[in-house]
This record gives sequence, structure tokens and C-alpha cells, in this order.
Amino acid sequence: MQQQILLKTENLSKTFSNGGLQQHVLKNIDLQLYKGDFTVIMGASGAGKSTLLYALSGMDTPSLGKITFGDKVISDLSQDGLAVFRRDHCGFVFQQIYLIDGMSVLDNVLSAGLLVNKDKKALVERAKQLFEAVDISEDTQSKFPTQISGGEAQRVGIVRALINSPEILFADEPTGALNSKTGLDVLDTLTKFNEQGQSVVMVTHDMRSARRGNRILYLKDGVILGECNLGKYVHGDTSRHEKLSAFLKEMGW
Repeated sequence: MQQQILLKTENLSKTFSNGGLQQHVLKNIDLQLYKGDFTVIMGASGAGKSTLLYALSGMDTPSLGKITFGDKVISDLSQDGLAVFRRDHCGFVFQQIYLIDGMSVLDNVLSAGLLVNKDKKALVERAKQLFEAVDISEDTQSKFPTQISGGEAQRVGIVRALINSPEILFADEPTGALNSKTGLDVLDTLTKFNEQGQSVVMVTHDMRSARRGNRILYLKDGVILGECNLGKYVHGDTSRHEKLSAFLKEMGW
């Protein structure tokens, strides 16, 4: 059965000017992202991982090339058009969680939902379902971000990212600021939603995180040097680690 293409790029390039010199961060990337995949982007520091994620998600515009989502060429959109695209089709989870300190956990989530859906009752119901799925209690939902742990805050961030039922969830080093235990909880949460059909694109330098993906892309010097298909995640499958380790060694990791 052929996979549905969610987003694709053609000759995607990104160049920055640094002191009069041109720095080519992304170089003519052709890529297809598929519905239901957990795609992981890996590579050394400076390889262009986050730049690629920002371009794919409409957070940044390419210097050259084309990005298509469905039948819409998003690389042609204005900044306002890109903002609407991100709001309606994308969810974002970052290393820094960016919850608003003066709002409760629940209100942080609802504030994102109300940008798209004005039916607050329906939004509250969806938020409650998502909070239950990530093990955030009602008591915690009424707290402020400064009153909860880092792991709880990142799971709240995932709920906020999913409140509008995005086609793609983009995650940039989502466990980078967390300790081992809370990072594992966040990975379990992302895996759970992917198993339910949520498409995920995640940047990481961490092998434990990368093993959750079914498709690993390795970026080097602005080009996709190779990719590895691990299949759907199965807890306790040690062959995933061995296959990924061999792939990363081949890529020069």
C-alpha cells in the first residue's frame, strides 16, 4: 500500500549571509514526508537540522526551491500566509517549552486552541482527553507553569501542540533539557500519539530518542547523506539499536 505524501520539497536551499560571506546551510534537498511516519532528522552540530525543520514547518522561508503541503506551495506564501499554515496544520514542541507563566496549564493549552476553534466547550473536552493521555491530572491543569516539573511542562507542551489536531507535529530536541527519566516519559508520549496515527518530525542528536522513529534521515553539510528505515517502534527490540548504530557509523557519526 502506497504511503500518502504529506509534504515534499524540491531543490530546497537555505543561504545565510555572514559578514559578507554566503553560508549555504541547506543544499538542493529533495524530500518527501509521509502520513503516519515518525521521521527523525539527525546529524552533527551545524549540519542544518533545525534549519531544515524550520523550513519544512513554515517557520522560515527557503532561499531557493519549493515546499508543497498537499496541493499548496507553502514556500510561495507571505509571512501572514505562513502563520495561518502553521496555525491550521502544524504543532510544535521545542527544547524550551515557552509556556506563559501568568496562565494556568489548562489556559495555556486553550489559548492555542482558541486561535482556531471558538467553541471553548469542545476545546476543553479535547484538552481533558489529551491531558488524560499524557497523565496530567486535573489538579496539575489548574497550576501555573512555575509550579510543575520540567517533564510535566514538556507533556503540557505536547498537549498544546496537539490541541488543534495538526497534520504534522514538529519537535526540535524535545528531551534536550530533561533528565533521563522525564525524557523517557516524553518519548513515550510522542510514541503513543504516533501509534495513534499522528505524523511526527523530530530533530535530535540523541540515539535513544532517534530509536523511536521509523525513518531516520542523516544530514551532513546541508544535504541528506542517507536514510535508515527502522520500522515501527517496538519496545525492547534491541535490533533497532544495532541497526541504527551501524547506520550512524556508516554516516560518520
